[in-house]
Amino acid sequence: MSESIASEKDKNNFANPNEVLTFIAGIFPNAKYFDARFDLLQVQIDEIRRNQELDRLSMRDFKEDVARRFSEVDKRFEQVDQRFDEVNKRFEQVDKRFEQVDKRFEQVDKRFDEVNKRFEQVDKRFEQVDKRFEQMIASIDKLGDKLEYRDKDQRNFTIKMFSIAIAISLLGVLGAFFKIIGIF
Repeated sequence: MSESIASEKDKNNFANPNEVLTFIAGIFPNAKYFDARFDLLQVQIDEIRRNQELDRLSMRDFKEDVARRFSEVDKRFEQVDQRFDEVNKRFEQVDKRFEQVDKRFEQVDKRFDEVNKRFEQVDKRFEQVDKRFEQMIASIDKLGDKLEYRDKDQRNFTIKMFSIAIAISLLGVLGAFFKIIGIF
């Protein structure tokens, strides 16, 4: 008789189908939470990618602007070349008119000084452009580091939240298990 009582207790300690379904239903809200968190994380990653693409477009526009400005500088050099051609024509006139040689050489010297000053200005502008490029490269590197650091923090946070949810789910499973075996 004691064996029949023990077998009835063993049958009663097994979970009935309603308890199992209740237990499984308790797990699904946690899965929905993680789906929502992963969807939010994906939206944030997509936004970062869009921002990076906008930055790339801005850099492309900047490069085009710099190229346009260099083109303008090239045009100015062509104008300077034209002025040199004019000076050469004047030298031919100087050969014809020895009386005006001294006056025209003074004019040419002044123009060469102006051209030298302009070349110095152009050199300074090139130095400024080089500095700007270095600053932009440094800014881009800093931005990349910030994005990488933020992504790393987001991943760590997601892993921590996932671990907490798993721990809570395991506690729920243990609670249900203890309830099924009759400890609680």
